[in-house]
This record gives sequence, structure tokens and C-alpha cells, in this order.
Amino acid sequence: MKNKYVSKIIFGLIVVVFGICCMIQSPVSNAVGSLWSLLPPIVAIGLALITKEVYSSLFIGVLTGGCLYAITEKSGFSGMFNAVVKDGIIANVADAYNVGILLFLVVLGTIVVLMNKAGGSRAYGEWASKHIKTRAGACLSTFLLGVLIFVDDYFNCLTVGSVMRPITDKHNVSRSKLAYLIDATAAPVCIIAPISSWAAAVAGTVDGVNGISLFIRTIPYNLYALLTLLMVVFIALSDVDYGPMKRHEDNAKKGDLFTTRSKVYPEDAKPAHTRGKVIDLILPVVILIVLCVLGMVYTGGLFDGASFMDAFADCDASFGLAVGSLGALIVIILYFLARRVLTFTECMDSIADGFKQMVPAILILTFAWTLKTMTGLLQAGEFVSGVVESARAMQILLPMILFVVAVGLAFATGTSWGTFGILIPIVTGVFSSQLVRTGDSVTIPPMVIICISACLAGAVCGDHCSPISDTTIMASTGAQCDHVNHVSTQLPYAFTVAGVCAVGYLLAGFVQNVFVVLGVSIVMMIGVLFLIRFFSVTKKPESVKPDAENTAS
Repeated sequence: MKNKYVSKIIFGLIVVVFGICCMIQSPVSNAVGSLWSLLPPIVAIGLALITKEVYSSLFIGVLTGGCLYAITEKSGFSGMFNAVVKDGIIANVADAYNVGILLFLVVLGTIVVLMNKAGGSRAYGEWASKHIKTRAGACLSTFLLGVLIFVDDYFNCLTVGSVMRPITDKHNVSRSKLAYLIDATAAPVCIIAPISSWAAAVAGTVDGVNGISLFIRTIPYNLYALLTLLMVVFIALSDVDYGPMKRHEDNAKKGDLFTTRSKVYPEDAKPAHTRGKVIDLILPVVILIVLCVLGMVYTGGLFDGASFMDAFADCDASFGLAVGSLGALIVIILYFLARRVLTFTECMDSIADGFKQMVPAILILTFAWTLKTMTGLLQAGEFVSGVVESARAMQILLPMILFVVAVGLAFATGTSWGTFGILIPIVTGVFSSQLVRTGDSVTIPPMVIICISACLAGAVCGDHCSPISDTTIMASTGAQCDHVNHVSTQLPYAFTVAGVCAVGYLLAGFVQNVFVVLGVSIVMMIGVLFLIRFFSVTKKPESVKPDAENTAS
């Protein structure tokens, strides 16, 4: 109880100090484009971590943004309500891209319910228990599946979670650890996969350049993605944890997979039949993957003559995933009916059950999107871009500065695509005199590649840490883990990698050699992990206690 009050006092002091800094930089009546623009996400994120209640925390952050915008615009209460309700909640729920993601969520929830009712998940769990016999095996299997599903981070999170949840549960891997494994193989994998929706997003950020070629050149310098994957493998093999994750894992080994008793997701549907086979899980997942990929390249014009790579570069991920998942749902229902493991009525009932499964994720996403709208109205991106522009004189330090700024911007706004969409044009503007143009092509020097990579790495890192990030929310949903538990246990791991990356990008500014930078960064990461392992092994184990707020029965 004492620690709870201390954390609240510390959070209050942080907000007060931040408010004083904001007033020094700009009066509250001019919050747009100033340091004030970062206050709403700070309030939302801080409250979520302190209170462990994400819905009210996000809503208070949204209201904070609405109030700041109304004060700046001198529009009073009507302006605040217009900003929060009309421009925020209603506009985001009505947005075509967002609706596509929500539809994909509901359809995927329905497919998961169908696989569970048919007995496919049970059969797969029984098969896996004969082949995956250790906790390390369960974690590595989750990692490998996450690496294989590199097409899209949303798709990755939900598919890996639904497939691996029964296996990690059987081996007493905490839901928080599962959520971390999913999150660490979602965006970090997609940002180094040339065939992915992320590659498509990066490909269009620099005019006159072959987007895929530029993306491939950034991969060796994307330190956060590469070192995160290294860290996941090390932790899975060594079974070493630290920070809040250690308490969750210690509890899981004793049978408590959640640590906190607030299970925000309903229990998985019980098998309706015992005739289910492993193929009843594997085949639906394969159908879903194939049709979602086809849906994405369809939106990019593959069937209108575009090449496969060009179709990926021009795809609409939201529309493609919605089309592909709907097609997969129809095929999967027909498959289960043909197999006679489910009746037509059971299949139709699964649609409502799938929607119920995704209600927590839909609520969090809606509030998170609205909070992003508030930061957009307050022009947080423009404020950060101005800060970066002022650092153009320190070109040697620019990779590290860009990485840190990208982490902060993505953490505060919850969007990695928006972050590198803001920062990469700034990078090309700073180095415009060094870009060699030959006809319609542009030759990019190594320093520009390093800075773009730093933007991408920082954006993924901030996205990985942020409680209001779509991918973080999807990872919680896929693992069916309390969202605040996932965020609080993942932060120390993400910050560990971020610290090594900052040193790596500092070195990159001086050396500009990929072999030296990547090699030194890997050695530093391994050294840090072995130090963590040494101290975690030698430290006297503490008795595991349940959360104070959950001790009441």
C-alpha cells in the first residue's frame, strides 16, 4: 500500500514539473505546437501504469488533450466536446482504415472461437505437449512462429497468440511473458522484412528512390529490431527474467499465469466435439495467412498487372486484411461444416462469441486512436520536428539524437508509422546537399542510411514500449493478458535494448561502418544480458506475493 502511494506522489510530481516546463516554454493558452502537446499521452500513460486501469486512464488523457485544444482555440466546453467526441471518438470509429482493423479483429476472434469449438486447439495442444517438453521450447516455438509470420504486425500478434496460448499455458509461461514474446516478434520482425506492410510504409517516404532498395539498406543498421530478437532468444534459452516480469514468471511456475486476478478476456470456448484434429487448427491458420497475403497484394494491384513487390509496396493493409480474413472465415466455416465437427448453428454462434473476445481490444484501440487525434490537433509531431531541426548542426551525434527523439515521439503518440513519417523527411532535408541526383534516381550516402535506420529503430522501440500503441494492444489481445501487466513487464526489457542501441548509434555517427557498428552492438548486448543473468542468479530469491489490490477474495 505504501509503495502505491509513493508511486502516485512521484507521478504527481512528474506532471507538476512537466507543467512548469510547459509554462516556461509557452503559456497554456498557446498549447498547439508546444511542449504542452505531449501532456495528454504523459497523463494517460502515467495513470495507466500507476492505477493499472487502462480505460479510464486513456479517457482522462483524451480529456486533457481536449481541454488544452479548447483553451488554445478559445472555444470553451463546446470546443472540448467537439474535439473529443466529434473529431476524436466518432471520427476514428468512422475512419475507413480503423474500421478495417476492427473488422479484422472481430473476424479473427471468430476464427479462433471456431478452432477452439472444433477441438483443433485442444488437439494441437496435445500434439505439442509430446514434442515441446520444456518452457524454453515453448518460448522458442512462439519466437519462431512470430518470425515466420512477418507480413503484418497486427496479423502476427493475433495469430501467434491464438496458436501458442495453449502451449505456453501448459508449460506455465505467464501471459505477460507470452505477450512480450508476441510483441517482440511483431514490429521488430516486420521492420526488417522486405515483404511486409511496414516495408511498404517505409518505401514511400523518400521521393525519387527505390523504396524497397532503401528499406533493405536500413536493415543492418536497425539495431533495435536485431538486438530485440537476440534478447528474446537469450531469455528463452536461459530462462532468466528481471523486473516485474520475474514476479509474473515466478507466479506462473506455481500455477498463476496472470499474477493479477483481473482477467479482462473471457475464457476460451470449450471444444464442442472431441473429433477435432491438429489439421483443424493448422489448416485454418494456413488459409488465413494465404488469403490475407492475397488480400493485401490485391489492394496493391497484383491482379491489375503490378509485380508482387510493387503490389506489397502499394497495398492497403487494413482493407487487405479485412478482405482476406472475411474470405478465410467463409472458407473455414465451409471446411468445418464439411468435416461435420461443427453444426451451422454453432458456426453462427461463434460470430457473436468472437466479437465478445475482442471487446477489450476494441475499447482500448478506440481510446488510443482518439488520444492520437488529440496529439495531432495539438501538433505534437510539428513540435518534435522543430526540436530535431535545431539539432542539425550536430551531424555526428544526429543518429543517436534521432533514435532518442523517435523513441519519445512514438512512445507519446503510440504510432511508429507516424513517427518515421515525420522524421525521415527531416533527415533527407538535413542532408539534401549530400544527396546525389542522376536523372530520376538518387544516390544516398551511408550517413543518411544510418539516420533513417535510427528513425525506424526508435519508432519501433517507442511503439514497443507505448501503452497506447496498436501493436502493444494487439499483443495483449493475442496473449489475452491484462494490458497494463503487459506494458509494465515489457518496459524494462525494451529499455535495456534501447540503452545499448543509443550507444550503438553514437558509435555509428563516428564510424559509419555497418560491420563495426553491428558487431560492437551485438557484443555489448550479449555482455549486458550475461551481467543481468549473473546478478539475477546470485541475488537471493524473494518470496512471491500477490498484488495487494488483488488479495481480497
